[in-house]
Amino acid sequence: MTTPANQAGPSLRTLASDWSSDKDTFKEVPWGKTMMWIFLLSDTFIFSCFLIAYMTVRMTTTEPWPLSSEVFALTIAGHHIPLLLIAIMTFILITSSGTMALAVNFGYRRDKNKTAVLMLITALLGASFVGMQAFEWSKLIIEEGVRPWGNPMGAPQFGSVFFMITGFHGLHVSIGVIYLLTVAVKVWKGDYQRKGNYEIVEITGLYWHFVDLVWVFIFAFFYLW
Repeated sequence: MTTPANQAGPSLRTLASDWSSDKDTFKEVPWGKTMMWIFLLSDTFIFSCFLIAYMTVRMTTTEPWPLSSEVFALTIAGHHIPLLLIAIMTFILITSSGTMALAVNFGYRRDKNKTAVLMLITALLGASFVGMQAFEWSKLIIEEGVRPWGNPMGAPQFGSVFFMITGFHGLHVSIGVIYLLTVAVKVWKGDYQRKGNYEIVEITGLYWHFVDLVWVFIFAFFYLW
């Protein structure tokens, strides 16, 4: 009668043989996707360090931290609406994640027209986000007098961490928009149709979803806290 130990023996020997032999262990994972995951992992460490530094600074500062609901409020028709612009920016990025997911879906269906259109829509949403962020920065710099080295509303560290974190994320979004437009044009031209592989659309989607996910953490830690 075969015991569980005897059954496990050949499996372990096979596993050891596979790992010790000169084989491509991750041969089923495309090179491009592997490199993107490695890049996103390294970027995760960077954003994590930024957010941890922000939380450390905020908890240790002796001066009062500005209220996010007041700093990032908009006045429309005489009404003071807190976090309105930030809510719109968040909605835009979440929507862009949906259009990007649809682009990946139609890419694997080899529907180049719908894939390209959805990627262009995603890029347009991303560009809108960057434009709103530029408006937010100009409002803080010109109207509120916030600087990376000072802040008239309270703790001077507010300006430095705000511009560092949102600026680094905005740079990622801007690069993502260029990336999306480049791939969308190549999809529209049928470059990947001829190659028979739309994998690059999924790789682009990985980057874009990462950028969207990072914004969720920035929104929660910086604007809601």
